[in-house]
Amino acid sequence: MLDIPSISAIAAAIGVLIGVIIAVGELRNLVKTRQTDLVMRLYSTMSSKEFWEAMTKFMTMEFKDYNDYKKKYASSTGFPEKPEAIAMATVSVFLQGVGILLYMKLIDINLAARLFRTVPIYTWEKMKPIVEGFRKEGYPQMFTEYEYFYNEMKKREQQFQQRGVKNG
Repeated sequence: MLDIPSISAIAAAIGVLIGVIIAVGELRNLVKTRQTDLVMRLYSTMSSKEFWEAMTKFMTMEFKDYNDYKKKYASSTGFPEKPEAIAMATVSVFLQGVGILLYMKLIDINLAARLFRTVPIYTWEKMKPIVEGFRKEGYPQMFTEYEYFYNEMKKREQQFQQRGVKNG
């Protein structure tokens, strides 16, 4: 037969177990809320008028190679001063940030692909000769996570093509 101290101990253990279950549930909700907040912030930035103006300006830049880019758009200070160079920096720094999140596994490639679709692919392909030029001039780590983002998007695209799926 159970005495009062035994019943009290069982009740306390059940209370602790219920508390742990509730805490785990709340933690899961908190993680989902934070992920949702991150997605909405990224989407808000990418869908902003300023971002798309920068994207348009960057994507309409005309240059043959890195040297041509430098001649037309680079400044003597090394910092972007011309509107086109500022636009390129705006787009590339944002996508570098997303690449960092992807590399650190704070977002996954499927989420990134759904949010950004073809943006990292087309922008990286335009930017690649510029980045390669900067890397040769002494900035070997420049936009490595942006390139990682691009490579992961291309891998995903190839996987879907092999399976015969469009717009995974």
